[in-house]
Amino acid sequence: MTTETQKETLGFQTEVKQLLHLMIHSLYSNKEIFLRELISNASDASDKLRFAALSDGTLYEDDSELKIRIEFDAEEKQVRIIDNGIGMSRQDVVEHLGTIAKSGTSEFLANLSGDQKKDSHLIGQFGVGFYSSFIVADKVEVFTRKAGLDAAEGVHWESQGEGEFSISAVNKADRGTTIVLHLKKDETEFADGFRLRNLVRKYSDHISIPVEMIKQPMGGEENEEKEQEIEWEAVNNATALWTRPRTEIKDEEYQEFYKHVSHDFENPLTWSHNKVEGKLEYSSLLYVPARAPYDMWNRDGARGLKLYVQRVFIIDDAEQFLPLYLRFVKGVIDSNDLSLNVSREILQKDPAIDSMRSALTKRVLDMLSKLAKKDKEKYASFWKEFGQVLKEGPAEDFANREKVAKLLRFATTHTDSAEQTESLDDYIGRMKEEQDAIYYVVAENHNTAKNSPHLEIFRKKGIEVLLLSDRVDEWLMSNLNEYDGKTFKDVGKGDLDLGKVDDEEEKKQQEETAKEFSSLIERVKETLGDSVDEVRVTNRLVDSPACLVVGAQDMGAQMRRIMEAAGQKLPDSKPSFEVNPEHPLVVQLNDEADVDRFNDLTWVLFDQANLAEGGQLEDPASYVRRLNKLLLSLSK
Repeated sequence: MTTETQKETLGFQTEVKQLLHLMIHSLYSNKEIFLRELISNASDASDKLRFAALSDGTLYEDDSELKIRIEFDAEEKQVRIIDNGIGMSRQDVVEHLGTIAKSGTSEFLANLSGDQKKDSHLIGQFGVGFYSSFIVADKVEVFTRKAGLDAAEGVHWESQGEGEFSISAVNKADRGTTIVLHLKKDETEFADGFRLRNLVRKYSDHISIPVEMIKQPMGGEENEEKEQEIEWEAVNNATALWTRPRTEIKDEEYQEFYKHVSHDFENPLTWSHNKVEGKLEYSSLLYVPARAPYDMWNRDGARGLKLYVQRVFIIDDAEQFLPLYLRFVKGVIDSNDLSLNVSREILQKDPAIDSMRSALTKRVLDMLSKLAKKDKEKYASFWKEFGQVLKEGPAEDFANREKVAKLLRFATTHTDSAEQTESLDDYIGRMKEEQDAIYYVVAENHNTAKNSPHLEIFRKKGIEVLLLSDRVDEWLMSNLNEYDGKTFKDVGKGDLDLGKVDDEEEKKQQEETAKEFSSLIERVKETLGDSVDEVRVTNRLVDSPACLVVGAQDMGAQMRRIMEAAGQKLPDSKPSFEVNPEHPLVVQLNDEADVDRFNDLTWVLFDQANLAEGGQLEDPASYVRRLNKLLLSLSK
């Protein structure tokens, strides 16, 4: 490398500054992971070159033996990681080493608590990567040249991990990247061959590219000629982990490979390694992370599995192999049945993909089902992180609707707890003998659901109800019509029919009560006018005076609020108003002769029913005025 030219000093993106500061000060107990991250990046660069060379063999530049080398200099306090992979151009360097081009950055930074121990776990969800260098180095240099460019188009990047970095042109004869770490005074332990070898075997033994170090002489004095010879040896296994038999792989190896694939430094929750032979031949290694990434709710973000064809890397995020609701799954798929010149367009048209997608989806669902049976605590942890994403499944994957439904967890009136721990099988196991439906209520939050007036008759009869309050819940239930032969019924929609749970005497009593209060119903209907679709005597209330009921085919209140907040124009929908003739307020309303007082009390009951459902009043001032008027009349 010769003299640098065109030197330029640039400032880090704001998010990079904050991330650097956090890592340098929070990852003191995990500092050795810097080597794993840099080796993983070097491995990715080699994979990308191998794929690019499929269509342009000249990119190898007469050197097709891909490798990663680690050098150290104890006197200079330096560690160097060298690869002959794809390399970077000047623009690549600015984009990759000066910014964080990853969705979710702002959410990540917003969740930082200032507690170093807690924040270090957040980094794991976000990904560490190249910037982990600054955990052990007070200065980092990068020398790189992209394969196919002239030697004069090499790039030298340098930074001390603070606010700026410099970038300049440099001659670099060989393609690839060299990272030079100038170690901090108290991190010189890493400029040691034995320490580096142990770290490679601990964290990067699974890398399919050989990681080489200079062979250390075995004791005795060496002659001068021998001392001048440099012999490199592979420190890692250098065999793709997923190609090895499961019986030969330790859990620790699976865990470290996950960290390589995901750039997470927490262990995965569970994994599944499988080899398929027959009409289709492929290997898969799928992982479920312990925590959700910050970009999980970005449905358009990068996702998918690392795709290899005959152990040649093809695509980093092949999204065609799993449905969108399983976008949290990480891993690798290696196929023998796809063309090596595969592209995203070919992936979308290849019939083998559909077969593999179906099989991989079932494998993930089976993996989760096994986790739910064997380790309820771990599954509860999974559900807290990924439950709302899994709830997208019944709408997106008709073929596996029953399998997904079996994995769903809910809060119910069985415990009234906000924790979503009960399965549909648990619910069915507790159903009354005469009960033929699974009942649920949807509300804005758990407390509103738990205290909904619609639950009163169910509590009286001892019928369990699912308490749904996640934003996705109403959409979920609109796509989940039945489970295990039992239909789902929203307790807040349409006429309430408890089927065989209601005895004939109760039904007759309800009919007689409706006739007895028919004149009241007419008066209430006249007062409320176009605000309601219908007024009727209720068979669902016990303690409350009134409630609002949505039409059986109408959109629920929760979904309406979400759609309206998103700017959607929705057709008008009027609720039915049900009154409880046994409640003292309704009895008083029936006896009220004063028209103005009757109207005020009717509107107050209507607005209160709206509030009890978590709704918003169209005219809060009128409600307050009527309520105050009624309160003042009581004091006279």
